[in-house]
Amino acid sequence: MKRKKTTSLILITTVLISLFAFRKDTVFTEYEIKEFSFKGHDAKIVFPHKPNSNSYWIWRARFWGHEPQVDKALLEKGFHVAFIDVSNLFGNHEAVELWNEFYRFCVSEYGFNQKVVLEGMSRGGLIVYNWASKNTGKVFSIYADAPVCDIKSWPGGMFNGDGSPEAWEICLKAYNLDTISVKTFDDIPVNNCVHVAKAGIPVIHVYGDADTVVPYAENTKLLAKKFRGAGGTIELIRKKGVGHHPHCLEDPSPIVDFILNSVDYKE
Repeated sequence: MKRKKTTSLILITTVLISLFAFRKDTVFTEYEIKEFSFKGHDAKIVFPHKPNSNSYWIWRARFWGHEPQVDKALLEKGFHVAFIDVSNLFGNHEAVELWNEFYRFCVSEYGFNQKVVLEGMSRGGLIVYNWASKNTGKVFSIYADAPVCDIKSWPGGMFNGDGSPEAWEICLKAYNLDTISVKTFDDIPVNNCVHVAKAGIPVIHVYGDADTVVPYAENTKLLAKKFRGAGGTIELIRKKGVGHHPHCLEDPSPIVDFILNSVDYKE
């Protein structure tokens, strides 16, 4: 009963965040914002007041406008913020192909840097790692926040996490899997991160050690072990006693500094 109640609360929170995200933007009102449809998917780009000469940008994968501390700090450093919604694709091949097209659009249409910083909150971890693993030459760094690193953990709930039966059904269809074939499915961030590590892409994860939705032990912990085993650099920030929400940090400086170092930012 407790797990069912927890799952329901998370679903309600997710719905509220999503509804907030796709109404008229109220988070970045002090900046120029372009909101449009790209290949049938909601997309947004926020422009800094004074663009950095290197045309840096951060690409948010999920929950537009939620806990925007990092995005706002980087906007003040001249970064652009980009977003395209692929949430119900759970980082599958279709999502990766769509991100390929959106990447080409952003670089050609707006002259963004050939390399990008990726930001993946919760299920956003699926697409940032799956895309980065196939596009290692296009990524400066990854900031992942309570990221899903294995669909069997979330939304599957096949281990100790709460899971989400509704999202699990959608996820299995997105991957053309069933409850049997998914058990041996290995095209997930926990495995794909090895390509990111070998490419020398630095990664930072923020997680709550009381997260029962996307448990640390089933996601970030496993990914970090493989990442380091492949020679990669990964920094972990633990939030003691914190669950899946809230994401980010009240003071985002450690994340922002990590990102600026990854692009070798100069004032």
